[in-house]
Amino acid sequence: MKRFLLTALVAACSPLSVFASDCMDTASTQGEMNKCAHQLYKAADKQLNDTYHSVTTRLGDDAQIKKKLVAAQRNWVAFRDAECDFVAFQTAGGTVEPMVKLLCLEKVTTKRAAELQDYLDCQEGDTSCPLPPAK
Repeated sequence: MKRFLLTALVAACSPLSVFASDCMDTASTQGEMNKCAHQLYKAADKQLNDTYHSVTTRLGDDAQIKKKLVAAQRNWVAFRDAECDFVAFQTAGGTVEPMVKLLCLEKVTTKRAAELQDYLDCQEGDTSCPLPPAK
């Protein structure tokens, strides 16, 4: 849990996240808020990609488990997209729709990055951990 909080703090303090957060505080039009939401999502997506890369690196040359990870991630992407389509449905066609969808994407993506980080942080001997111990 401490690792998750540290990861979240680091992500929140990254230059892109700080910019996007400040951006939302100062945005005065819906277009500006949509752009800010896009920046927040981009920051979360970068964190996810970096964490995913660390997971694949830890898996080494084990093609079987990497195949399982790829399948899980593809299914997660399908879930993420469907979930955020559902969340933004009531705003479809409105000027707020992009922001609602992007903020959902940012939230769900941040959660997935934290889940992957938990795999990297699990203790040796944890049978629920799909990753080998860190070397």
